[in-house]
Amino acid sequence: MKVIYLYLLTIPIFFAIDMIWLGFVAKGFYRNHLGHLLRPDVNWTAAIIFYLLYIMGILFFATMPALDKNSPWHAVLLGGLFGFFAYATYDLTNLATLKDWPVIVVWVDIVWGVFLTASVAAVSFFIGRWLMP
Repeated sequence: MKVIYLYLLTIPIFFAIDMIWLGFVAKGFYRNHLGHLLRPDVNWTAAIIFYLLYIMGILFFATMPALDKNSPWHAVLLGGLFGFFAYATYDLTNLATLKDWPVIVVWVDIVWGVFLTASVAAVSFFIGRWLMP
């Protein structure tokens, strides 16, 4: 049951960090490089499904193993690796299959995925330690 609370408390952390990135910091970056591919409106159903699944992955592959080891650095390391592999899969597949997918987007997006996922895993670790002392 506490894992469900951890999941529910991790959701707003992920959304807050990623929305700052997508809505403010990198909004112009993505529009400049991918404007020709962007939809005029976001498919929120697909986005929410991705977020909910990805957060499960963070908990399963980074936060819970770090809680087992009682190591926030383990959360950062595993979260960063999970982010690296997930975002690299997405961006390198796009680079391989989509016409005009910019290489700069690949690198920026992968770095962002590492930072985002490591950060969320670390915060989630501390929430988990508070919930499950």
